Amino acid sequence: MFKGEFEYTLDDKGRVVLPPRFRQAIGERFTLTRGFDGCIAIYPAAEWAVVEQKLRAEPLANRQFVRYLLGSANEAELDRQGRFLVPQSLREYASMQRDVVIVGVINKLEVWSKERWADYLAQAVTDEADLIDRMKELNL
Repeated sequence: MFKGEFEYTLDDKGRVVLPPRFRQAIGERFTLTRGFDGCIAIYPAAEWAVVEQKLRAEPLANRQFVRYLLGSANEAELDRQGRFLVPQSLREYASMQRDVVIVGVINKLEVWSKERWADYLAQAVTDEADLIDRMKELNL
């Protein structure tokens, strides 16, 4: 299970370090794709296989959603320094310039521009009453 948030910097080639605590769980090869709310989602190979299986079952009417995820999907792997390349198209989608935040979200990771992550968290505080209601529903 992935959890926590970690700040890193993209290098000049568009590579970023994967937090050491996530490396074993993410595996040798993983998939990056567009996430929601302006982030990039990273799925371990086994989780991505589940995503693909679910997408295969989608009716033709949902083809736009299927294209959204699959059209931007890229396989990646870590180099010897624990870095992976974030493709230019995904960096543009997520408005990533330099500083990024990698967030563990149970079965996947999300990579956010630091600025966009801060904006997202500020909005979450604004919606705090909704968050509290959800926590009550989950008995947290």
